[in-house]
Amino acid sequence: MTKMFDHALRSASPDHPALVRKYELYRTIVEFLAALTFIVGSVLFFFPVLVYAGTWLFLIGSILFAVRPTIWLMLEPRLANLPVPTEFRPYGVAQLNKVTSS
Repeated sequence: MTKMFDHALRSASPDHPALVRKYELYRTIVEFLAALTFIVGSVLFFFPVLVYAGTWLFLIGSILFAVRPTIWLMLEPRLANLPVPTEFRPYGVAQLNKVTSS
């Protein structure tokens, strides 16, 4: 396994940027949903009868904001475990991952 949190891994092979884009999409969706729950929750606080629902939306939004960094923490091991072909390795660097030829 290569070093995690190495920015060079984001473009180490053609598969790496595709994986990063997929996780960025997930993160963007979660951010949008979190913001939406906070906005709707804020509007609900204007109506005393809906304060309870607004409180729940604030809690859900907070959980979604906690999911954001979790998505990146899930991405890093996936990037580190993707094989890096020889042509993408920097000069003088030992083999980062074993690339098996079948």
